[in-house]
Amino acid sequence: GQAVRIPPLRLDQPRPPAGDAKVRDQTREFLKSITLHEDADVLVLNKPMGLAVQGGSGTTRHLDGMLETLRDAQGQRPRLVHRLDKDTAGCLLVAKTRFAASALAKTFRSRAARKIYWALVAGVPKPRQGRISTFLAKEEREDASFMRVARHGEEGASHAVTYYAVIDTAARQLAWLSLKPVTGRTHQLRAHMAHIGHPIVGDAKYFSKENWQLPGGMQNRLHLVARRIVVPHPRGGTIDITAPLPPHMRQSWNLIGFDADRYDPIVEAPEE
Repeated sequence: GQAVRIPPLRLDQPRPPAGDAKVRDQTREFLKSITLHEDADVLVLNKPMGLAVQGGSGTTRHLDGMLETLRDAQGQRPRLVHRLDKDTAGCLLVAKTRFAASALAKTFRSRAARKIYWALVAGVPKPRQGRISTFLAKEEREDASFMRVARHGEEGASHAVTYYAVIDTAARQLAWLSLKPVTGRTHQLRAHMAHIGHPIVGDAKYFSKENWQLPGGMQNRLHLVARRIVVPHPRGGTIDITAPLPPHMRQSWNLIGFDADRYDPIVEAPEE
């Protein structure tokens, strides 16, 4: 699940020291290699699993810092308009101009951005299509923080809504789900799937299923990808971008025999 806390638009930050030119070039090359779409206003990146979007405690390598290497001649740097968890791969939308940043921030606030995720979960949800609606609150523990299902009216609890649809299953042990978060809470999809008893495979934070074994040949990594993003373009028309499965998920799909080109029924889910 993701958070729609809109990163602040830092328009006139002092520039950090430029760093080594070689490192800058390598960073630019890396960003180019993960670019799914680019035009004058918008960049859609295919964020690799394990790369943080923003810096936090002890995180020095993150996408937000890398975007510094893409400053244009006017000194404008691309800005994040939403976030993905560090271990979630897939479509990350970035604004290249101030105009695009403010237009896209409005789009995300008004929930006009449609985000579709694919996940591999333990077991098969019943019914095969449904809506999950709970309140989520952040629980701080000494070693980590996580989101837990909370009661309405509880301090710090936010409403979270997710639609899900089963695309395919494997021997009743695993299900390939398409997920559409209507809200954008931190870890929303991960907490919601755990809540209904079908946690996402490889989710170290939310997976707790007794006697469940990872099928042989699968990597114990988070099987969640921001598969597709559909948003109105700031200058008209629509941005509609699909990310490929990250390598560890592609490996699992091949192992199970899932066909990534199957019809995805989530597109018919309501918008609220």
